[in-house]
Amino acid sequence: MAPTRHDRPLAHRRRRLLAACAATVLAVPGLVALSSAAQAADVDLVKNGGFESGLGNWACTASVVVNSPVHGGSSAMTATPAGSDYAQCSQTVTVKPDAQYTLSGYVRGAYVYLGATGTGTTDVSTWTPSAADWQHLSTTFRTGAATTQVTIYTHGWYGTGSYWADDLSLTGPGVDAGQPPAAPTGLRTGTVTSSSVGLSWTAVSGATGYSVYRDGAKVQSVTGTSATVSGLSASTAYSFQVTATNDAGESAKSATVTATTSAGSGGGGGSSDLPTHALVGYLHASFANGAGYTRMADVPDSWDVIDLAFGEPTSVTSGDIRFNRCPVTECPTVESDADFKAAIKAKQAAGKKVLISIGGQNGQVQLSTTAARDTFVSSVSKIIDTYGLDGLDIDFEGHSLSLDASDTNFKSPTTPVIVNLISALKTLKAKYGSKFVLSMAPETFFVQLGYQYYGTGKWGGQDPRAGAYLPVIHALRDDLTLLHVQDYNSGSIMGLDNQYHSMGGADFHIAMTDMLLTGFPVAGDANNVFPPLRPDQIAIGMPATTNAGNGYVAPAEVTKTLNCLTKKTDCGSYATHGTWPGLRGLMTWSVNWDRFGGWEFSRNFDAYFG
Repeated sequence: MAPTRHDRPLAHRRRRLLAACAATVLAVPGLVALSSAAQAADVDLVKNGGFESGLGNWACTASVVVNSPVHGGSSAMTATPAGSDYAQCSQTVTVKPDAQYTLSGYVRGAYVYLGATGTGTTDVSTWTPSAADWQHLSTTFRTGAATTQVTIYTHGWYGTGSYWADDLSLTGPGVDAGQPPAAPTGLRTGTVTSSSVGLSWTAVSGATGYSVYRDGAKVQSVTGTSATVSGLSASTAYSFQVTATNDAGESAKSATVTATTSAGSGGGGGSSDLPTHALVGYLHASFANGAGYTRMADVPDSWDVIDLAFGEPTSVTSGDIRFNRCPVTECPTVESDADFKAAIKAKQAAGKKVLISIGGQNGQVQLSTTAARDTFVSSVSKIIDTYGLDGLDIDFEGHSLSLDASDTNFKSPTTPVIVNLISALKTLKAKYGSKFVLSMAPETFFVQLGYQYYGTGKWGGQDPRAGAYLPVIHALRDDLTLLHVQDYNSGSIMGLDNQYHSMGGADFHIAMTDMLLTGFPVAGDANNVFPPLRPDQIAIGMPATTNAGNGYVAPAEVTKTLNCLTKKTDCGSYATHGTWPGLRGLMTWSVNWDRFGGWEFSRNFDAYFG
């Protein structure tokens, strides 16, 4: 049986015995005292080697912390190589020059490596081709005469599946790193807006940086004595604390200060005249499929926002969007253009919003040039003007959006298809004014997956579409009326609890929505956080029936989702990071499929919100 942490007291007893023997020898007259190096006790220099504090202190890709299987304690790390990314976890450790060290740990899985680089002598590694259960790996090295830091790592190998690691250690002479700094004092608030709070505090002696916490969660790391926490919701109370850091560690948290953001100016993005809770649905306007055709005039009053599906490009890269209504040969009951336009006006007179939705499953749109961008603006404007629409919905799927390998910062994108889309949408917003409704319907792959992966990743090999909607959403967050991520046709996605969540129940919707309302570090980088969106900007995307898409949930699960997010009841095992009674509502694919299913989805919405 493999040794566990419970075996370690024996090693400690042996060390105490050796220390006692050394003391006895030194007490004997005439014997030469041992060197200071020999007297120094070996210590474990790895921080969080058992992953009991999540991935703290580690730089990892494609990695998560799990509670089973573990070698010792209650946690272990697992990672899955993908493409050319071999899912490495590394940590840089301060060491003494010209000193002997032993690197060891427990691993399982196929092809697991453990090694050290930057030793100043010969870099080392050890590996196992297959470990069905926990296997101990160990290697040694000596640091160079001028070496003060080494990087230890573990990783898998291309295409070989997941691996696990636990209880990693680097033992050898310790380095006196001093003491962590004292907790900051004098924390105070500065400028407060509807979406941000300014903070400042007194400098701490010996600190090399500071971490800012919002409602107990770390949201920023800075080197100075001030910070602005942005991406906050209007008219919402927040608490803040700050810690000081240096090589020795992190201080205790400062005293707490609170601030309430201002009311703002109606939410922006043309959303001020939407109902407090809105139901959004896609209307099959250019095709019928198995759900059948539904006339605009026959759409019930339950639907507050009606997205016309779809406007599609003449070619993938043209930017020339056309909206062709369903032909009589496919939709025998289709109304005339005049009746269609009259029905739109009637809906608008009743307070409803009617948008053109661009893209869909078959409508790939890549604005790779400025010419395509300008054509997009002019062609979309023509559709909006022809039918008298209230705005635009972006439903780019497939390969419409992806990130260049060099595009690594969602706050400053450089990929042409991303930059040109942002520019086009800002132009349309400016053209039509404050009442222009702008919504987006990305898939989870393009948004929440960004918590783990962003573009091709630091080492390349990841899918460049991962998280590719994040720069678009972020750049337009002040213009965005609604974001309704498609919580369907999705693979399993990791939530903020670092656990994977799958479709089929309230848990998936709760976890995915919590990420949007809480914000999250992109690709696990705590210094690069995607800020939360306002609750009035969020509608949860669900399929109306089992025919509409994978991930359908029964009305009872929809109700549980809404209860958890707006009332913090019925949350099950997932702990949300807040309560959002102002959550805007629900989106569904589609109005037609809901009609096919006897209006189950819309009736449940009406029953819940009244």
